[in-house]
Amino acid sequence: MAAPQNYLAVIKVVGIGGGGVNAVNRMIEVGLRGVEFIAINTDAQALLMSDADVKLDVGRELTRGLGAGANPEVGKQAAEDHADEIEEVLRGADMVFVTAGEGGGTGTGGAPVVARIARSLGALTIGVVTRPFTFEGRRRAGSAEAGIDALRDEVDTLIVIPNDRLLSISDRNVSVLDAFRSADQVLLSGVQGITDLITTPGLINLDFADVKSVMQGAGSALMGIGSARGEDRAVKAAELAIASPLLEASIDGAHGVLLSIQGGSDLGLFEINEAARLVQEVAHPEANIIFGAVIDDALGDEARVTVIAAGFDDVKATSPSMDQSRPAQNPVPAERPAAPASAPASAPAPQHATAGIGAAGLSNWGQQRPAALPADSGFDVDLPAVVEPDLSGNRSDDLDVPDFLK
Repeated sequence: MAAPQNYLAVIKVVGIGGGGVNAVNRMIEVGLRGVEFIAINTDAQALLMSDADVKLDVGRELTRGLGAGANPEVGKQAAEDHADEIEEVLRGADMVFVTAGEGGGTGTGGAPVVARIARSLGALTIGVVTRPFTFEGRRRAGSAEAGIDALRDEVDTLIVIPNDRLLSISDRNVSVLDAFRSADQVLLSGVQGITDLITTPGLINLDFADVKSVMQGAGSALMGIGSARGEDRAVKAAELAIASPLLEASIDGAHGVLLSIQGGSDLGLFEINEAARLVQEVAHPEANIIFGAVIDDALGDEARVTVIAAGFDDVKATSPSMDQSRPAQNPVPAERPAAPASAPASAPAPQHATAGIGAAGLSNWGQQRPAALPADSGFDVDLPAVVEPDLSGNRSDDLDVPDFLK
């Protein structure tokens, strides 16, 4: 009789550039399981500080072990020069995460090269990157946008997390160092929110095939994470996840949704059902919703909800008329968070622990959430530029002032 074989998906996480390598170090520090870590950088000194399983120095010849000088072209060329080595370390992967801090040199220019190689090997390729803080300057912001556009063309799914959103849920006295650590933490959450669905056995179990069905060729995606304790914790966590300040737009109308609910052994059936219903209401009526529930007694009375929503590009491309109907849908996500906000005694209870953000910051954000959501509820912000010209003659105007506010 043949021995049972190991059919677990091979997942590799590639951190490229300073921001990407820092994020990988953070993932290793917290003990992210079931994945192989790869650090790629032109800066040899920074690479030495990494604890990744595989370290790839792509700046030996081009930069002589120094950084790319915030020049994406240098980062791209360095990755191209070592394409064979990158292909070798990625070979055999079923899923590859490419994580970077956009706006610099190595990560911005090299991430699309790594993603292209991973996808050519047949791996499901997911980009998880951050936009720079506004205080980092216009030039860095411009480089970041160009890098994001280039990466979007090379990955199956791209999750973009704007660092500026961290400011809205952070204490005013937060240090610059802590701000960048928070950005690393959010990159960790983006990767962990997906890998845990695959690598952690659950009461309602998900595997690589489930994740692939939602994320393959999905284009832009949004990620929301919520955590809560006490009564109706799963429902409150779901409300926080779908109205997360980290979301650049509402998940309204998503064609594909990954939903993971984690909690202790006392997690109730009805609260799981209610949490799933909240997410189902804001997704597309025909959405492919992949649901998983994991029982983890280490969480105590805490419930965590992770929502990955994708398929917005397809909605825009196939249903241009949706722009006109969207104002009627906007109140749905805006009204739902109002319930916990109306009860001051329970407002501080939910904690956005997964994203590493203090309870005080989250509590302050929760009180402002209903007023802030409608202005950010459109999808134009997160769609590739190639889609927009079909819908409007002036893209910049659409981004500045949504149609229903003109």
